[in-house]
Amino acid sequence: MIRKIIRIDEEKCNSCGLCASACHEGAIEMINGKAKLVREHFCDGLGDCLPTCPTGAISFEEREAPAYDEAAVKESQRTKAEEQTMEKNTSAIKKTAGPHGAGQGCPGSQFMDFSKMRDQGTQITGQPVHTGHTGPGPQSQPASSVPAGQIQPSSRLNQWPCQIKLLPVEAPFYQGARLLIAADCTAYAYANMHEEFMKGRITVIGCPKLDSIDYSEKLTAIIAGNDIKSVTIVRMEVPCCGGLQRAAETALKNSGKFIPWQVVTISRDGRILDRS
Repeated sequence: MIRKIIRIDEEKCNSCGLCASACHEGAIEMINGKAKLVREHFCDGLGDCLPTCPTGAISFEEREAPAYDEAAVKESQRTKAEEQTMEKNTSAIKKTAGPHGAGQGCPGSQFMDFSKMRDQGTQITGQPVHTGHTGPGPQSQPASSVPAGQIQPSSRLNQWPCQIKLLPVEAPFYQGARLLIAADCTAYAYANMHEEFMKGRITVIGCPKLDSIDYSEKLTAIIAGNDIKSVTIVRMEVPCCGGLQRAAETALKNSGKFIPWQVVTISRDGRILDRS
């Protein structure tokens, strides 16, 4: 089709890159030090780039060109925003992780995949296991430590760390994961948290009121950059927990993915008030 589109005179271009920055659609890129119109179907013909050029290298012309593709532009902008978010979060993690890489600066925040350790029969805590053993040979602790017939509860936490602020945006334990986004207080209020919600899920926790941050960017990076199968949000009934729910919902929306999700609300006295 014949339409109005920009023209770049490379001889006049001084390589400042201002036009590429001004083009919100991403039609212009700097290649070998010169501005080039690399995506004609991204150019809307409005000319936001013209007034930024200090040398007058950009002008309008009417010629044969593909039609402006608004849907392709929006998809490109969404992808670029996701990449920038992931880069930002990765950079922040590296700055706080110390010289040994992400999660290695502080021994307490070293990344651990408990589900794999359990599969391999590894003792996770490094503490003696209560077995109730009474026969000959070594035993971890006296049989009296676990009453006969009593089943000892097991932790269902599948990875470390679990705080949103400490978690990486990419890790093997996210692949194929069912994600649990839980408010800090829920584990104390709801007695069956491990068995009902944490079991079989990757658990991330936070409190938007105490952390005073917006979790949505990091959660977006985690959901967008990994193969997350489902998301469960567990929050308290108190208003401040709405911040965690909003951040999770925003992350799901911004990820561009269609993932099954639900919200569970816990009362202050430990009851499930709602599942939606």
